[in-house]
Parts: sequence; C-alpha cells; structure tokens
Amino acid sequence: MDFEIFTGSIATATTDCIIAGIAADNQLTPSAEVLNKASKGYISDILNEGDIQGKPGETLLLHRVPGVTAKRVLLLGLGAEKERHDRNHRKVIKAAMDKVKAGRFNSAMFALDDVASHDPDLYRQVRHLTEWAGAELYRYDETKSQKAEPLALTNLSIAVTADQSEVAEFAMQDGVAISNGVSTARELGNLPGNICTPAYLADQALELGREYDSVETSILDEAEMAELGMHCLLSVGNGSEQPSKLIVMHYRGGEANEQPHVLVGKGITFDTGGISLKPGAAMDEMKFDMCGAASVIGTMNAVAEMGLPINVVAVVAAAENMPAGNATKPGDIVTTLSGKTVEILNTDAEGRLVLCDALTYIERFNPATVLDIATLTGACIIALGHQATAVLANDDALAREILEAGEQAADRAWQLPLWDEYQEQLDSNFADIANIGGRPAGTITAACFLSRFTEEYRWAHLDIAGVAWASGGKAKGASGRCVPLLCQYLMNQAAEEE
Repeated sequence: MDFEIFTGSIATATTDCIIAGIAADNQLTPSAEVLNKASKGYISDILNEGDIQGKPGETLLLHRVPGVTAKRVLLLGLGAEKERHDRNHRKVIKAAMDKVKAGRFNSAMFALDDVASHDPDLYRQVRHLTEWAGAELYRYDETKSQKAEPLALTNLSIAVTADQSEVAEFAMQDGVAISNGVSTARELGNLPGNICTPAYLADQALELGREYDSVETSILDEAEMAELGMHCLLSVGNGSEQPSKLIVMHYRGGEANEQPHVLVGKGITFDTGGISLKPGAAMDEMKFDMCGAASVIGTMNAVAEMGLPINVVAVVAAAENMPAGNATKPGDIVTTLSGKTVEILNTDAEGRLVLCDALTYIERFNPATVLDIATLTGACIIALGHQATAVLANDDALAREILEAGEQAADRAWQLPLWDEYQEQLDSNFADIANIGGRPAGTITAACFLSRFTEEYRWAHLDIAGVAWASGGKAKGASGRCVPLLCQYLMNQAAEEE
C-alpha cells in the first residue's frame, strides 16, 4: 500500500476516485468548487437534487463527472464547522474508506482542503487522515482457513498545495509509521492464547530487533529471573506450562549518554484468574490481557520506523495465569525483586504482580521517565467506560504531558488521583503489602500498589482496560490503543531534547 502527497490539479488527477468535502447545507469546499467549475456546475446541480446535505459521514458517489479526469468523485459530508471535532473527523474518514473498499478501487485521493477538522494544524490533519485511513485497511485472518481477498487499493494520496507539501510529507510518514504500530498491536492482541504465548511475544520482539539496526532485544527466562529474585512475576506463571519471559528492547536513536524513556507493558497472554477463577462468560476475551504489551511492541515498531532521535527501553513482563496444583494460592506470600513481600489475596490481581518486578528491574537503566501500560482493572471501565485511558502518576507534570499527548494524538486519557490516603487499603497483617485493596477505588489502589516500586524515578501508570479492545459482534477485536498516545508522548520528548 503506497501513501503519497499530491500537489497538482485535482481536476486532471489520474485516480479511480477523488474524495471531496461537502460542508453542511451543501456548501462546497475549495476542492469541491474546483471540481464543480471543471464540470461546468455539474456538482452543484447534483447537490440541488437533495441527495446529500453535507452531514458528517454522508457520502454520494458520482461516476464520470464531465471535465474531471478521475473515474469517480465521492462527495463526503463534513458537517458544520462546529461539528468537525476529532470524533467526527475520524467518522468521515471511515465513511470514505468504506466506500473505497466496497468499490474495490485501485487508487483514491483525499481532497479535503484542511477543513475536515476544526484544528488548523496541517500536520495533525494529514497525520490523522493517514492513521485512520490505514486503520480501515487492517483485517484479521491469521487463524482463518479462508484468507481475506487482497485489498484492491494499492495507492492512497492526499491533495495539498505546493507550499504545504513538505509538512504534509512529514505528517504522512509519521502517520504511516503509527498506523503500522497500531496494526502490530492489534494483530498481537487478536491472536488466541494458544498461539500468542509469552514465548511468541518474545519471538516478535526478537524479530523487531532483526528488522531494525536501532533495536536490540534480549530475553530473560525463568531461571534468570529467579536468580535475580523476581519471584513476584514468576508466581503468576506457576500454574502454566508456558514459561514466563521478561522481554527487554533497547531503541537507540539518541546520544549514547542520554537517559532513556522506558515503557513497561503487561503481557498476560491469557488470564483465567488463576485459583481466583474468573466467571466463564466472555473469558475468551482474556486473550486481550496482553494488550499493554502489544501496545509497547507496536510503539517500538513505530518509533524505529520513524527513527526518532531519542533513546527508549521497552520491557514486557509476559506470563500466562492458569489454575493448577502448583499455582499460586490466595494467601501466599512472595518476595519481589525489590525485597518487599506481597500477600496475594486474589490471584486475579496478577497484572500488578508481574509489573512490580519489571518496574524494579528497569531502575538499572536510569530512566528519564517510565510509563507502564496495562489492562489492569475492571474498575477502570466502571470509572471511565470505553473512551479514555486512566492515568495515575507520582509526578503531576508528567501526567499533564501524557494528557496533552493524548489530546494531540486523538487518543485521549484522564487523570485519576494517587493520594496517600488510598495506600492504607493495601495494608497487610502478614506481609509488607497486600495485592488488592478491596472494591472501593480499585483502579487507584492498583496504581498505589505499583507506586511502591517506582520511588526512584518519574513514573505514570496507564490503565487501558476500557479501551484496549471492543466486545461483541463484528466490532470485537483489539483496538491498538494506546500506541498513538505513546508515540506522541515520545515524539514530544524527542522534540524537547533536541
């Protein structure tokens, strides 16, 4: 699939379909006006028939428009100016791509004149268009006997003016890289637990290291983790025949002496809940419990493709949580890499157990910042639904940087408090800390647990339980969030360091 920037006349462009915007009440955008003029009023005559009103996501496909070289013109409703926010921007891109795919066009060109979004930032508009169009091209068929037919679309271009071309090229390149990272995360998330095991995740990380000279990957096995003292992480995989892994990826794009930014992903490749067994309904969706790890690997793929001038370390704590005779039991006490002891009151609160040892391990890298990403708590879905990633941090300035990156990337997040008062819920009579704090403020107390292991650096926790996948019907599947947010955060850090 080729993405291109086009700076010529859209009236004489050779493509299967030109996509031009129609504002509310059938107002022509500049590109639509160009096509209307070339066709001697043909477009405005069609609009006067009332087949389209310019509402967000409305489409009308025209064939062989006189005076226009393209085989088709797709009129795309953009809505009124006040309606052109990120949600509707994505909606109109999806509507256009649905028509392009259904028509089996070999090529298509977007000519939306920087007016599809209320944000005047050309870079942001082009990047989002590229990302969201790319997302519509993703199809999962890895485990199907009948593979999806190859997409007819091989070329997608975006029309801009000549003076916009340089910015648009940069935006498109970044958008393609982030789109590829999102697709990587979605593919890993969608794979079933019998394929996407901790060892499989390790293999994918090693493959990334082989693909990019800037990435170096190493894997710690169970014996090496035991020697280090990572007994909390290892306790989660006790009941599984799949060995746990600690995956470490170094991306070196900055100066050798620059502190790295560290990403830590929860990689529970299947979560039965262990001895604290989950209900059977929708348990199949617990293959998505490694979406934090998937987003980290997807982000590293995008960072390497973009060649960001920054150092990044990504660590994935990978394990499978299964019930068995040797599985960890409620009431068991384990010693973490930090030396702190944990009373495991619920084996279904396992994500924090693998993350706490990983968060201690990464101290050796002297990180500039640390972000962990995890499908950690069902309580997060109750608090924020399926719209926003929860952010909790030991540094409010860092939290604000993450929230800002989420807004820029249209991958939004919301901060929850991390006050000392919540820490008391984790008191234990038999160990230094309990792994659960009861039903109240479950997302916050989970982050409080992790905060006990992050005192040496600036840290934020991203709970993506509500946004990592969609449930039910044709929409079911991994979303690839929060790869765009993480990429934007790292791009902002790189810009500041430069």
